[in-house]
Amino acid sequence: MDAEQTLQINETWARCSLIIKERVPSQTFKTWFEPIVPIELKENKLIVGVPSQFFYEWVEEHYSSVIAASLEEVLGQGFRLIYQVVRVNEENIETEFSDIKTNMSNKPSGISVSLKEQLPPVENTLNPRYTFSNFIMGESNQLARAAALAVANNPGKTSFNPFVIYGGTGLGKTHLIQAIGNQALSAGVAKRVVYISSERFTIEFVDAIQSDTIKNFSSYYRSMDVLIVDDIQFLSGKEKTQDSFFHTFNSLHQLGKQIVLSSDKPPKNLKGLDERLISRFQWGLTADVQAPDLETRIAILQQKCEEDHVYIPQEVINFLAANVTSNIRELEGTYISLIAKSSLENKDIDILLARDVLRSIVSDIRTPVSVEKIQKIVAEYFNIPVDMFRAKNRKQEVASARMVAMFISKELTNCSLKTIGLHFGGRDHSTVIHALQTVEDQIKLDSKFRSVVDYLRKNIESISD
Repeated sequence: MDAEQTLQINETWARCSLIIKERVPSQTFKTWFEPIVPIELKENKLIVGVPSQFFYEWVEEHYSSVIAASLEEVLGQGFRLIYQVVRVNEENIETEFSDIKTNMSNKPSGISVSLKEQLPPVENTLNPRYTFSNFIMGESNQLARAAALAVANNPGKTSFNPFVIYGGTGLGKTHLIQAIGNQALSAGVAKRVVYISSERFTIEFVDAIQSDTIKNFSSYYRSMDVLIVDDIQFLSGKEKTQDSFFHTFNSLHQLGKQIVLSSDKPPKNLKGLDERLISRFQWGLTADVQAPDLETRIAILQQKCEEDHVYIPQEVINFLAANVTSNIRELEGTYISLIAKSSLENKDIDILLARDVLRSIVSDIRTPVSVEKIQKIVAEYFNIPVDMFRAKNRKQEVASARMVAMFISKELTNCSLKTIGLHFGGRDHSTVIHALQTVEDQIKLDSKFRSVVDYLRKNIESISD
């Protein structure tokens, strides 16, 4: 293609772009039309390059009419846009194009990118302690962990790109995203992996501006196989840093490299971030991690004991897990405080020592009541054998007592519906839900029944003080 043809193509797309720019919001134009590059004009086709298949699908679905109108205005009737996705063949070190609509095998001439520069060494910023093997999975993080493992074993090759994990403080997000990096490196599926907080990214960007090394800064992060950025909410309000990260994101995504992000809330709820960034954060998979349930908290403490070769009685583990419910970080901090107090004061670890440690952490300390204890008290009140709760007995008096015991178990323990069902003969969670709803309805309709439930609840609560 000669210079005159290239000029004609660029001028044609520039005229189309001016028309489109007048008909869409400025942010939309910046996000979805500025990245498009004209490639070739032949017969009745204007061929343009786009960053990804997703990019093409989004533009075609949302803006096909405005594009068609601009083409007709500039070129006349009968012209259409053909999209080609830019892909990099790492062995040949050149940019290839794959035509989405017509699968044209010819490559446009004169377009190549040299990547022969020596890549800078990667600083190892991953914590080796953060692995999948010591990450406790529960109902609160099941999806996030499963997706993270899939990403770690096949970075950049799944539809989970970017992969965004969100949730409150101390719930294991940092552990999980660094586990991705450690797993990818150990499995040999990625060679260049970096973990960085958004705050550190900002500091390095500012330093690069001051030292006039922006090119080196950009090249370093755009050379990664896996880029892991923690706490992206702290990019809020930092416009120039966001712009740099936007271009880094685009570069990596177009090359099929993996991007992993964490945040304290879903991308769509982040304030102070550029719309085009938020849009890209939503391209892949977003998974949340929630506060761990009782069983997960118990498992976390048990694992800590195994790792540290420390013995803590099970009743103390249950006591800590029942009282420290907010997040994993606080739970582990309480565990460390208990070990330290036992060592420094030369005292055995028991409920009394644990209660003493918890006084500075939890305002309302309660000795946990077990489902078994609830079953025993409810069974005694209704004068039925406690093992009938686990049997397949459907007699009215047994079924009613069983449902009351399930209801109080849900109120007074931190057990999940699944766990409660297991205590009642392996019944599934839908059965427990039905029991809870039945008791709630009966309480509203029958004052005598409500009094019985209140009496049992207060009696059981009194033993857990």
